[in-house]
Amino acid sequence: MKIFCGRANPTTGSVEWLEEDEHYDYHQEIARSSYADMLHDKDRNRKYYQGVRAAVGRVKARGQKALVLDIGTGTGLLSMMAVTAGADFCYAIEVFRPMADAAVKIVEKNGFSDKIKVINKHSTEVTVGPDGDMPCRANILITELFDTELIGEGALPSYEHAHRHLVQEDCEAVPHRATVYAQLVESRRMWSWNKLFPIRVQTSLGEQVIVPPSELERCPGAPSVYDIQLNQVSPSDFTILSDVLPMFSVDFSKQVSSSAACYSRQFEPLASGQAQVVLSWWDIEMDPEGKIKCTMAPFWAHSDPQELQWRDHWMQCVYFLPQEEPVVQGSALCLVAYHDDYCVWYSLQRTSPKKNGRVHPARPVCDCQAHLLWNRPRFGEINDQHRTDQYVQALRMVLNPDSVCLCVSDGSLLSMLAHYLGAEQVLTIESSEASHRLMKKIFKANHLEDKINVIVKRPELLTSTDLEGKKVSLLLGEPFFTTSLLPWHNLYFWYVRTALDQHLGPGAVVMPQAASLHAVVVEFRAKIQETEDTKLTGLNASGPFPPIVLTFCL
Repeated sequence: MKIFCGRANPTTGSVEWLEEDEHYDYHQEIARSSYADMLHDKDRNRKYYQGVRAAVGRVKARGQKALVLDIGTGTGLLSMMAVTAGADFCYAIEVFRPMADAAVKIVEKNGFSDKIKVINKHSTEVTVGPDGDMPCRANILITELFDTELIGEGALPSYEHAHRHLVQEDCEAVPHRATVYAQLVESRRMWSWNKLFPIRVQTSLGEQVIVPPSELERCPGAPSVYDIQLNQVSPSDFTILSDVLPMFSVDFSKQVSSSAACYSRQFEPLASGQAQVVLSWWDIEMDPEGKIKCTMAPFWAHSDPQELQWRDHWMQCVYFLPQEEPVVQGSALCLVAYHDDYCVWYSLQRTSPKKNGRVHPARPVCDCQAHLLWNRPRFGEINDQHRTDQYVQALRMVLNPDSVCLCVSDGSLLSMLAHYLGAEQVLTIESSEASHRLMKKIFKANHLEDKINVIVKRPELLTSTDLEGKKVSLLLGEPFFTTSLLPWHNLYFWYVRTALDQHLGPGAVVMPQAASLHAVVVEFRAKIQETEDTKLTGLNASGPFPPIVLTFCL
């Protein structure tokens, strides 16, 4: 069996599919994922163990054997917690083969092989019966299928199937319940991650304003959540318009539905302003009484900010309303949360749409193409007026009335700056048809469709005919390329500059002229000593559960 893995070539900027065989070593990719951050999350581990121990105790108190189903076991940590807490047997499900293989080795090295069976399948493929993967249904369901949005990793369909086919009707679930919270805010900074603002350009003839096309203004934006660390956002960057609202809860101990649903919460705005953004997070209660709680709340909504656990595997959510709407302090409104089987989104309404329940709401999608080409940080870059002013200042120093300017960044507005500052001819290369269509819309909205020539091809394929026989006097880039995932991928500009060397005239200026990468050596508080057999001892540091040392043999 052959496996093809996509890789962005930082030199050419293209995505290449490389053939790997079935023995491809995923261990480095796993090491660079969120597994380590998750495993070192002491608050998460402590709460999970407390919840597992309590669930095992409740089952034992009924005179039953504690049979655990652990869906998405990963390293097998939660299954080992369950056995340590007194579970009689655990079925640990892991669909990702390299991780399942690691779990088998970890379980064996830590002495739990006789009570934990690792099953390398998707949970929906697991069978129950005399000849099945499990001889009978489990009475304790343990999962950690959550992402920052709670349901983005398919938690609802997995729970739905498990309750129908894999666990008993009166099973215990750890976590027992999850609740999603939301708070309405006004934030020009966050709104700048979703909409294109008018951009002012100071020229010798006065101020020019780059305006967004009407399609961009009407577009509801990208449907996906923007997950960030709200604890790093300054309170001065947003105005709170509502209290923290509990939007909906999921009881994992009962039958779960993955059908689309909406939930409405009426509230009175705390202040007047422009409703633009919904901040959202969730907490999970590990027990039916809600005494063991793990929360993702940011510092201003946390019950004890001093005990706030820093996490990179679970953060907080920023959702953008389809359009900003004025709100008046004290005038009742309804915040509506929708979800399907994988995604959540919000709307603001004057009255409740209907009784809370199962519906099939229309999920907003981008129809302007800008949100497909530009990610949220990119919107923020383009809307940064100070950044624009710096480019204008730099361009004034190198542009001449007879300048032939070629812009080589994807979806860049620098070509418009060059035109407004007086370049004789301005061309821009758009490697993709999507960026070509978007830039055409922006040029047309600003009456520049006949002023800036868009060339749709890769830079290395540029010919003298494309340049109408002229030589480039200013090669311009931000640089930004849609294929760039890491900072050094933007050095693709270096490759482009080299490929276009034959088209540069004598004394041509290349901007930017230089780039530097900066690095700093740090020591992390939760260290993993990189040896052939790595022990994750961080789990022992303040947990109330007996020491479990994960011994990795990857």
